[in-house]
Amino acid sequence: MSIGNSPEDERPFEDDREEARPSIGRALRQARIDAGLTIDDVSNATRVRIAIVQAIEADNFAPCGGDVYARGHIRTLARAVHLDPAPLLAQYDDSHGGRPEPTPAAPLFEAERIRPERRGPNWTAAMVAAIVAVVGFVGFTAFKGEDGGGKSSVADGGSAPTADKSTSTPKTDKPKDPKPEPSDSAIAAVPQDKVTVQVSAADGRSWVAAKDHNGRLLFDGLLKQGDSKTFQDSEKINLVLGDAGAIDLYVNGKKIEDDWQPGAVERLTYTKGDPQAG
Repeated sequence: MSIGNSPEDERPFEDDREEARPSIGRALRQARIDAGLTIDDVSNATRVRIAIVQAIEADNFAPCGGDVYARGHIRTLARAVHLDPAPLLAQYDDSHGGRPEPTPAAPLFEAERIRPERRGPNWTAAMVAAIVAVVGFVGFTAFKGEDGGGKSSVADGGSAPTADKSTSTPKTDKPKDPKPEPSDSAIAAVPQDKVTVQVSAADGRSWVAAKDHNGRLLFDGLLKQGDSKTFQDSEKINLVLGDAGAIDLYVNGKKIEDDWQPGAVERLTYTKGDPQAG
């Protein structure tokens, strides 16, 4: 029989602060409810799909597509429900191995590497160049012959023909081709039979990926502030914007006016004619 505290009483005091702190998804859900918003309201305000909003509120970040996108969604949803995103991002970093390096995230689709094709000698171009050289040589020889004949006639005592000053050669004034009026923007004169998309990093940097209608990768990389890329296809352009809030977007000569939040990931599709987001 022992006197004193039992072994159960000697256990160290357990800190319940972690248990007291709600999870990221629970905090976002409670803030949304307190703000009187539905999941549809948040999805429409942030352009984050309903399925992703539901997954994040359930603390399932797999549908986000990686840590960079998960952090972007957390920041966007927190601002939509009037919540400070900084503590939530710190909580996410603590539970997922720390803040990721500021490099472009892995693309959502595998980049298709285009290998340069080996091309043989361009015999057609060589043949055309040879024909042009022969024609030029023959013309030069004929011109020299005519010039020599003219000099010999003058040397033999003949008088060189003089132009009659009394007869004036009528001048034909050809109407000048009307010059097109300059457009407000170079991208405004895009062809009507194609879809043209210009992406400019105006307010920061953003990772951008673009594909044509066949799924061929047109660009996959980071646009720094001030950089711009233009993509064109006969049918449609598929875009993924890593930080849509930093991007100015022009489609078929028209600027897309949209209130994209900083850090928001946008997946867009545009076709010919008036811009239509897919």
